[in-house]
Amino acid sequence: MNRRRFLQNAGIAASVALAQPGSAFSQNPPEAKFVPEPIAKLKSRKDEARPIAPAEREERLNRARQLTGDNKLDAIMLIGGTSLLYFTGIHWWLSERLFAMVIPAKGSPFYVCPAFENDRAREQIALGMGDTKPEVRLWQEDENPYQRVAEGLKDRGIKTGKLGMEETVRFVYSDGIAKAAPALQIVSATPVTAGCRMIKSAHELQLMKLANEVTLAAYEAAFLSSNPGMTSTISATW
Repeated sequence: MNRRRFLQNAGIAASVALAQPGSAFSQNPPEAKFVPEPIAKLKSRKDEARPIAPAEREERLNRARQLTGDNKLDAIMLIGGTSLLYFTGIHWWLSERLFAMVIPAKGSPFYVCPAFENDRAREQIALGMGDTKPEVRLWQEDENPYQRVAEGLKDRGIKTGKLGMEETVRFVYSDGIAKAAPALQIVSATPVTAGCRMIKSAHELQLMKLANEVTLAAYEAAFLSSNPGMTSTISATW
């Protein structure tokens, strides 16, 4: 078994050990002949993982607002990706259609969303943030989505100043907003997003520690289950 295959299989075992109740392999996969004892003994630690709650995400947003003001920015903008997930719990695939969250230094955030995605957006916002009445500015296929961003900022008294872009925001989006709101200066939001994400809370450290322990246990089980002469096609043996 090569190193890459070993790590892949161990990673799979780690995921199952965290997610499945009882034994990590309480039922053998259909094609498997048996499950090695070290892997069969892996126990679920799912109950130890306390999910990130809406209140904690609100604390993250408050920290973002503080850093936005400290860095002399008027607002920041996020699109689908890890930062949006960190602040809101929203999973959003990137496409050519703009879905964005704008967080002003003062005031409530708002979202810009394709009209046909309205229901999905509101559902995810409610699940991640606990907000059942978010401000979602919709745009139709024949409308300019960047104008919605400019309008949302204007309604919050932001006509000039600095709008920070999260580092993964596509150029076509930031360029479109720059044209829709030419009085705004487009700058980097990294001091805000990185400033929040690099400092871990006690809860985040607890989750990271748990994930590390589960992963190391799975690596150990996979190592103890390895034997000389095993091939990379692990299902042929397991």
